[in-house]
Amino acid sequence: MTEARPPGRARRPPPPFVPVTVAGVEPLGDRLTRVHVTGDVARFAGIEPAASLRVLLPEPDGLEIPDWNGNEFLLTDGRRPGIRTLTPGTLAGDTMALDVVMHGEGRLPAWAATARPDSPLALSGPGSGYHVDSEAPAYLLGGDETAVPAIGQLLGAIPGGVPVAVVVEARPGAAPRWPERPSTSVRTVPSDPDAPPGAALVATIATTEIAPAARVWVAGEAAAVQRVRKDLLEGRGVPRAHCTIRGYWKHGRAGT
Repeated sequence: MTEARPPGRARRPPPPFVPVTVAGVEPLGDRLTRVHVTGDVARFAGIEPAASLRVLLPEPDGLEIPDWNGNEFLLTDGRRPGIRTLTPGTLAGDTMALDVVMHGEGRLPAWAATARPDSPLALSGPGSGYHVDSEAPAYLLGGDETAVPAIGQLLGAIPGGVPVAVVVEARPGAAPRWPERPSTSVRTVPSDPDAPPGAALVATIATTEIAPAARVWVAGEAAAVQRVRKDLLEGRGVPRAHCTIRGYWKHGRAGT
């Protein structure tokens, strides 16, 4: 008997997962771990800055590539697989870097903490990146620790003479490490352990000057960046077309 597909229109299948393996693990302070993966990663070369990849984590008994049922990925026993989304890092030959923020007890940081050379995983993508408008007069980039890799890519793509203001909320050990760039100011604000994630980011962006016609890109905890969106669009009148706001994760949802 064939199981009936849930009602609703079937979604377009995402790109297939490509199996890769861990080549090495590099701690970058207390809050960030860089996992180098190797395999057929050259297919992800040339993607837009701040694009994303789906990362399929192995099950306890090994890596299982899930099936797409028209709406979501499922394992053969009907469970949802461990899939997370990351910004791909530096690509060198057949090796790619993936930076993992080591916060909470989620499945991704737990995996990164125990990953060893030859550990299996799989990648799918890319998801949509960000088109840098070379004619824009200025940029405001903001985010929490999870947005640091994407912000670094955007800084590398924005023309050197364009003024850029960067606001990052981070705990000690996760402050960004970017090369110095002309016409760029970087403000790192500490996270408040007694406040919701992103509270410091929201407050700081609310008091950051935005040049006329500047482009704004902000990513981080979903509820926090929605508050940023409301402030920008409704409170400060920034044109919607000039804003890109992305929720990267949800507070209280560690995943399985």
